[in-house]
Amino acid sequence: MLLGLPWVAAAGWAQLEPSPDAAPVSNAPAPPPQKPVATFKMNVSLVDLFFTVKNKHGELMPHLAENDCSVSENGVPQKLKSFAAETDLPLTLGVLLDTSGSQVDVLPLEQQAGSQFLRQVLRPKDEAFLLSFDVNVNLLQDYTNDAQELAQAMNKAQINDAGGGGSAGIPGLGQGPVPVYGTPKGTLLYDAIYQAAYDKMSEQGGRKAMIILTDGEDEGSDHTLQQAVNAALKNNVMIYVILIADPHFYGGFGLGYTGYSAAKKLSDETGGQMIDVGNNGPKLRAAFAEIEDELRTEYLATYTSTDAKMDGTFRSIAVNCGKGTHVQVKKGYYALPSPLQ
Repeated sequence: MLLGLPWVAAAGWAQLEPSPDAAPVSNAPAPPPQKPVATFKMNVSLVDLFFTVKNKHGELMPHLAENDCSVSENGVPQKLKSFAAETDLPLTLGVLLDTSGSQVDVLPLEQQAGSQFLRQVLRPKDEAFLLSFDVNVNLLQDYTNDAQELAQAMNKAQINDAGGGGSAGIPGLGQGPVPVYGTPKGTLLYDAIYQAAYDKMSEQGGRKAMIILTDGEDEGSDHTLQQAVNAALKNNVMIYVILIADPHFYGGFGLGYTGYSAAKKLSDETGGQMIDVGNNGPKLRAAFAEIEDELRTEYLATYTSTDAKMDGTFRSIAVNCGKGTHVQVKKGYYALPSPLQ
């Protein structure tokens, strides 16, 4: 972090001969000149890690202590500065809703279960926004703590496969379509993640998570899968993917379907989870309940990296909480300087 403070110099007063008509001059001593304050830089390499821990049966472990877990960065052990279970830390949540043609039969399930989830998960200090993606990326509801507003926006979402009935407006995340050049646009999943991470979540602090309801397929995004992952990592955003799709749309998920592997990569590398629910309503509701439990059963560990260089390189992270445990944590981070540096 760069804290720049200006050099301050005291102005000298010229000593003038008093005129006969001049006002009386004070004999009090002049204030001493102020010492200049040095400008300095501070490289802050404090790393925040949000993670969940499960036992071999997949059950959450909410009562671990600092001595139960260890952290390494690029294979080098790190000394923790703090470790705490965070059950009620404010949450910034982005819900990304796939409204492409492949979701026509499952969108009503998403709307019903998603609205119920938002009512249950949001607490007074939390905020959430909602966007849809298809041939466009549209902001349906900006940040709010009102679950009812989010539910109303979600229920208004419509399938748009560029065959009519789509939305129009300002290109990009604002209110309308991303301009189409070259490759036909179909499902702008990676663009939606990239834009949400930078345009909506980059300036937010604390816990940040995206919940994406999609079949995992992308068609026509300007950004790649890896760029979407990097956008989430650079903005400290966990990604949860609820993989929901009608198998008949893909002929039983045969050749050509790549959604599963893409969804797994997005969630694994950012510390979230991918949950495959098919087109099953009860499984979808169970997936939302599982995500809610995880978001309220997280640990926050902080450490000052032994590598203080903020050189933009990727640093891999490993968290170990003992034999038989599984830790959900981001695979690493980019050592980017603070915006204030």
